[in-house]
Amino acid sequence: MGLFTERNDSELIAMFKSGVDGVYEEIYDRYWDKLYYIAHRILKSQEATEEVVQDVFVLLWKKRNTLDIRSLPVYLAAMVRYEVYRYLARDKKNKVNEMAYQTTLIDYTSIEADLENKLLLEIVETLSNQLPEKCRLVFQYVKLQDRSLSDVADELNISQKTAEAHLTKALKTIRGNIGNSMHLLF
Repeated sequence: MGLFTERNDSELIAMFKSGVDGVYEEIYDRYWDKLYYIAHRILKSQEATEEVVQDVFVLLWKKRNTLDIRSLPVYLAAMVRYEVYRYLARDKKNKVNEMAYQTTLIDYTSIEADLENKLLLEIVETLSNQLPEKCRLVFQYVKLQDRSLSDVADELNISQKTAEAHLTKALKTIRGNIGNSMHLLF
């Protein structure tokens, strides 16, 4: 590689297009830091900057036979700028897609949770309808309508202890049967 360090950019370009071994490495070594600096000023990320500069050198290699380069530093700097713009556009698109995916995922999770809650409520209502009348009323008023036990006892003209007994019986019965209902459902 020491053979090319004394060569100017015009000579390097000509040798590069002719396929002389080692010229590409000289261009890489000579311009890597400069291109890194240009890209990093905009991207402010080491990982993104390295990716962009690598992409520039890969593109340079792929297009070596068709390139019309008058000034190597200017040409490479322009390649870096364009590659930075492409990177930023891809990054923005990826972020938009990721946000859309997250929103969709949240929507599906919310819908799924709503469906599960409605389904569970239907199962509980079905099981509570199988209870004796006073037991069912106490359970539905207290648990499904969120009323106080003392208000329910007064409304049904029963003691609070009786209302508690009905509620305990209802909860025990429903808990015992809910597993079977869920198993049959799923």
